[in-house]
Amino acid sequence: MGYLLLAGGAEFGGAMAIADRRAIELAGGANARLSIIPAAAAPDKNHERAGQNGVDWFKKLGAVNVGALPLIDRQSADDETVVNALLQSRLIYMPGGFPRHLEQSLTGSKSWQAMLKAHQSGAVIAGSSAGAMILCGRYYDPYEKKICNGLGLIPNACILPHHNTFGRNWSRKLAQRLGGVILIGIDEKTGMIDDAPRGQWQVYGAGGITCYRNDRIAHFHAGERFDLGI
Repeated sequence: MGYLLLAGGAEFGGAMAIADRRAIELAGGANARLSIIPAAAAPDKNHERAGQNGVDWFKKLGAVNVGALPLIDRQSADDETVVNALLQSRLIYMPGGFPRHLEQSLTGSKSWQAMLKAHQSGAVIAGSSAGAMILCGRYYDPYEKKICNGLGLIPNACILPHHNTFGRNWSRKLAQRLGGVILIGIDEKTGMIDDAPRGQWQVYGAGGITCYRNDRIAHFHAGERFDLGI
């Protein structure tokens, strides 16, 4: 089984280098195949720029085999060229944007099955903001103001991205509506990777992680480890 990197937003810059270099290392090093999925940025026609930003960023960190895939909607998520590229990828990164569009693009698709297969064989699946949100069992779509089912790689969890700017404002409402579900607030320029011993997560980057479960709140900062049972 591979690893997961969840980031809170403001990806591709600054302190995220710490988390992303670790992801490259876990993927097999600078020569590992790295693919960017820019689908979350497609609704506002920003996917080409988002994909290129990801390529430029990871090349700056030393990756030499990195590209943006033309996966922008449900139809392209079944394209065999895209599927084959994902099967060969060792690090698959989904930047932010519109979570509902990203989730609907991947749900039930051949690309999502390829991502699961790659992860099972050791690949890193990474997401920032919307890209991280849809990997959980539930996510909150701020555009439609509704709670939706995610892809379920982290079951019984819901991510609050951009926690240090606006994500924290969702915590009370979602805690009331998602009883028993752990809420994971991730600050911008901050990531968490499940690379710590015994399946724990480790915090990387400039900010922190805030976990909410029932009436308990726990805070974790760079270098600290935690599990989702807090």
